[in-house]
Amino acid sequence: MRILWTLLLATWLMNSSTLNAQIIVAHRGASFDAPENTMSAFREAWKQGADVIEGDFYLTADSQIICLHDKTTKRTTGQTSDVEPKNVTLEELRKLDFGSWKDPKFAGEKIPLLSEVLEVVPEGKKIYVEVKAGPEIVAPMKKVLEASGLKNEQIVIIAFSVDVVIACRQQIPQYKCNWLTGYKKPEGQTTWTPALPEVLATLKKTGATGFGTQANDEVITEDFVSAVRKAGFEFHVWTVDSPDQAKRYQTLGVDSITTNRPAFIHEALTK
Repeated sequence: MRILWTLLLATWLMNSSTLNAQIIVAHRGASFDAPENTMSAFREAWKQGADVIEGDFYLTADSQIICLHDKTTKRTTGQTSDVEPKNVTLEELRKLDFGSWKDPKFAGEKIPLLSEVLEVVPEGKKIYVEVKAGPEIVAPMKKVLEASGLKNEQIVIIAFSVDVVIACRQQIPQYKCNWLTGYKKPEGQTTWTPALPEVLATLKKTGATGFGTQANDEVITEDFVSAVRKAGFEFHVWTVDSPDQAKRYQTLGVDSITTNRPAFIHEALTK
């Protein structure tokens, strides 16, 4: 009987550990509470107990690496500007206000450099660097990352572009790199693309260390997660702001859950 209880206790502890081990990633910082991809959002993410911050990065015309999600500045400058980073300099971008659109209290918030974002990553925490540009960003990014003083394991590159993932694995193999994808259901069809075989083929082709997937509950099943893991890849989901959905992915045992609300989702998962 004692042996049976010991085995039951060990099983419960293992399951409990698995369910509570998900890494919480702050999507563009704590972007529910602060203007996305700004220093205010990243600092707020740390205050909310995030394990990781995630930001999006482009190259400017003068080869500076700045933090911005959209192709242009239109949305996050409150439509007061509409330029692509690749066509302007850092100095020009620094003149723009990236905070007022969210709340007047963030007026004057400037667009940050990758180097500035790296500076606020604490010991024991991580950053997911989402590359929005093409492979041309990898060489200058390598210099910035290596000069940051962060440990290799604190930096993870993520990208939708197959070419970017391949370039990162070739040029900066010291950092993990996840391939990202969303899903589409073409008109008249009943299945989502890419399907699992294509996902696995792309992961193998790119040499990615992990898979970052849109949290599409129709696509991401227990069998889907199991297949990706059996193929040797980490499994990460984005962007989850619903406690019920977060708990579903916790039960599936994903490695990380990306959310706009890190404190809110963390609390939901630990109740």
